[in-house]
Amino acid sequence: MSDRLRIAITKGRLLEQSIQLFEAAGLDCGPVRDPGRRLVHSIPNYPLDVVLAKAPDVITYVEHGVCDLGIVGQDTILEKGGTFFSVLDLGFGACRFALAIQEGSDFYGSYKSKRIASKYPEFTRAFFAAKGMDVDVIKIEGSVELAPILGLADAIVDIVETGATLKANGLVPVETAAQVSARLIVNIASMKLYKNQIDDFIVKCRAQLTERDSRSGGM
Repeated sequence: MSDRLRIAITKGRLLEQSIQLFEAAGLDCGPVRDPGRRLVHSIPNYPLDVVLAKAPDVITYVEHGVCDLGIVGQDTILEKGGTFFSVLDLGFGACRFALAIQEGSDFYGSYKSKRIASKYPEFTRAFFAAKGMDVDVIKIEGSVELAPILGLADAIVDIVETGATLKANGLVPVETAAQVSARLIVNIASMKLYKNQIDDFIVKCRAQLTERDSRSGGM
């Protein structure tokens, strides 16, 4: 049984913010900051190996137990689902799921069946099912803002941070479907097998988040 934990982290901005959190907690993240082509990196001064992965794969690796922990956006969790513990809201990567329409259109003013374009079809179906609305959800892989412009959809559900991209394409958000941010997730079996090690890691992260929030509140 290895005494080193393994954590999968979404590549990109969440990785950079995760590294900042780890370094604030005293972890040497030099190998992760300069990864080259390698995808697995060991933290020299803490029993933790970092696996660089795409967001949906983080959940897969944690679910199957090849990684004990993961850091992934709540948007991916809401879309993909999975069986694991979500133990900590890390606060960073904050954004929201928004329902957006072309400016001047009236989405809720008509009873006709609606077509919704989204990169997140499962979340979108669940969102409208909770409203009792039967909609046709079209999955888009690229720029979902194109769908209403080209007449493919009546509205979109997408991740929104500032809303600048929506505005640039003549779209306006009309409803927030969910607030999302990065989460620390843990494999269910690992939580039992490596409870002390995982608890220590969670405590380190939580302490830094508390300190960060304290500094922000004092500004």
